[in-house]
Amino acid sequence: MFEPILMRMIYLFVFILVGFILSRWRFIPENSAKVISKFENMFFVPAMVLYTFLKDCSVANLKASWQLILLGTVVAFIFLLISYVAARFCFKENYVRKVAVYSIAFSNFAFMGYAIVASVFEEIYMQYILFTLPLWFMIYLWGVPVLLIGTDGEGKGLLSRFKAFLNPMFIALIIGATLALTGVAKYLPKVLFNPAKKDGILDVANICMSPLAMILTGATIGRLNLLHLIKKWRVYMISFIKLIIYPLLYIGVFAFVPQNSVINPTFLTCGMIFACMPTGLNSIVIPAAYDKDTSDAAGMALVTHALSLATIPLMFMLFELFVL
Repeated sequence: MFEPILMRMIYLFVFILVGFILSRWRFIPENSAKVISKFENMFFVPAMVLYTFLKDCSVANLKASWQLILLGTVVAFIFLLISYVAARFCFKENYVRKVAVYSIAFSNFAFMGYAIVASVFEEIYMQYILFTLPLWFMIYLWGVPVLLIGTDGEGKGLLSRFKAFLNPMFIALIIGATLALTGVAKYLPKVLFNPAKKDGILDVANICMSPLAMILTGATIGRLNLLHLIKKWRVYMISFIKLIIYPLLYIGVFAFVPQNSVINPTFLTCGMIFACMPTGLNSIVIPAAYDKDTSDAAGMALVTHALSLATIPLMFMLFELFVL
């Protein structure tokens, strides 16, 4: 598993490098990362979700969804508690602590996680999406309004938080599951959905999601003051916790849990992908929209994304050796 994951990580990081160079040397406009993010959130990620559910959603596949959702909830809460302890140890300022908690508890499980799953674990794509559902609930209902927005008071109302779920990704999930389970998916025109030849609109959009997500990551990091960011020791401490401690903790727990029909390789791999991911980019994008300091969050994103090129293949090698 080490070699194929390493090769895919190199492939993904080439696109990160492309985005970084284009942004760093001002070959693209300053707001390019924001524009690419809109493309991803409004079209490519929903297209990926719709394609996956149209292709793989079935009653049999959904039977294990409650187990995946339960695992996602448990793993998220455990990592959240550890994140609180780590943030209190590394940062004195209250707001920076909150951003650190968000950065390491809610990692880049979406853009980068989906990209890695699409590249290496395509057969469990739908299961990984189901695994991440409780993470999205925690982000929209608590993570963003409490940790990232904080004292501004915007987006704190319960109704406004639930409205956040009326987004293209969840709408695509519902539409895809409905069309697949009712059998309508097989009657869709091939110009729209043709998984056999992968030349339909949704098929091509699904392929585009991963490279564009990595270009977005590079473009976001490319606008940062790198020398200033890499001087902070706290960034390396947080990076060590996120990239080494979390996945080793996950491996250590499940190394002693026997696999059965409930705890199976798919179940375990979904959690491992989440445990290995670098810190999320929302901790930069959202506070920046409220004119807050994003230097520490940017430093964590920069260092963890760079180091994850080595740590993700290494951790999956240990995962395969001791768990699978």
